[in-house]
Amino acid sequence: MTELEERRAIPSSITGKGGAYAGSVLEHRFGTGSQYTLGVEEEYMLLDGTTFDLVQHIESVLAATEGHELESQVNAELMQSVLEIATPVCSSANEVLRELCRLRSYVQGIAGERGMRVGSAGTHPFSLFERQRITAKDRYRALIDQLQYVARRELIFGMHVHVAVDDPDKAIKVIGGLLPQLGPLLALSASSPFWRGEPTGLASSRQSVFAAFPRSGPPPRFRDYEDFAEVVGQLERTGCIADYTHIWWDVRPHPRFGTIEVRICDAVTRVEDAVAIAAYCQAVVKLLGERYDAGEEIPSFHRILTSENKWLAARYGLEAPVMDLETGRRNRVPVSQLIRRTLRDIEPHARELGSERELEGVRAILDRGNSAERQLRIWNANRDIVEVAREIAEAAEDLPYR
Repeated sequence: MTELEERRAIPSSITGKGGAYAGSVLEHRFGTGSQYTLGVEEEYMLLDGTTFDLVQHIESVLAATEGHELESQVNAELMQSVLEIATPVCSSANEVLRELCRLRSYVQGIAGERGMRVGSAGTHPFSLFERQRITAKDRYRALIDQLQYVARRELIFGMHVHVAVDDPDKAIKVIGGLLPQLGPLLALSASSPFWRGEPTGLASSRQSVFAAFPRSGPPPRFRDYEDFAEVVGQLERTGCIADYTHIWWDVRPHPRFGTIEVRICDAVTRVEDAVAIAAYCQAVVKLLGERYDAGEEIPSFHRILTSENKWLAARYGLEAPVMDLETGRRNRVPVSQLIRRTLRDIEPHARELGSERELEGVRAILDRGNSAERQLRIWNANRDIVEVAREIAEAAEDLPYR
């Protein structure tokens, strides 16, 4: 769960100026910056350098960032063993690659000086949520007070991709069009086959943990931005939520940033995979956005159907047999087949965005498998759960740029 706007100054390049969010009036910044720009948030594990268990040392990491130019891009999260980073606004996936490498290298250096390692995956293979300390911030204390056990066990790590669009109604329609992509995106990013030291039989255990949160899962379908704002306003007026950032759908509008925020993905171990998935999100949003601009209807599907495909992806990863919602064919198809079809559709858009090379990374994931498959191969070789955690750290440290 990443709520960056609550904890750091938001760069004007991503938000523009003005357009504050006030009360039940859901003001926005859609259209205040360049369209289809990117931002990525990642949540990392702070690991003991010897045991590879989680350690509660976020405060020492944050203290080391004070005064550094990257200070505002490195933050705490709900638990003291979790570190969040956020890129600045990026125009292309290649720029995301360089920024993620810069941030990963920076926090790895800080951690290494203190006897720690940094890992990236949807769950830690064996650490227990009962042993994690909650970060001493009012937002997190309030979250624990409200959600109790549901929040206390939220020892999970995600990646969120922001793509800017220029119109709030377009954002709503594009989000509806993104719902068939939830399964494919989860299958590509799945990296959490373990929970509490045991293989779960799931490619993404993170999804089953986070499903207990209220206001999570695929979003409902809205007519337009006003319809969305009315629902948020009702939740606020009745005191159910403080603001829309307490709505944790798999993909949502982010009015303060003027972006569509894709939240379905597990934290991705390899930086090249994170960039490939960001390029995929950017190109799909551009494809759907241009269909909206052309007056074309963007198909949307019932939440029950998109939730079923999401479950199949969480269970089977890239081997998931999913429904082909776009064609309506009777037989299920491998999710990898849908991903390859989408790649053909979005390649021209990625080329226009300057992200064609990074998008090729999606094919690389299809060819060699996702992080969940890699972790299970290591586990099956020796049944050594610490070795799995060590490999997560080593793969996260393998960066093309430093």
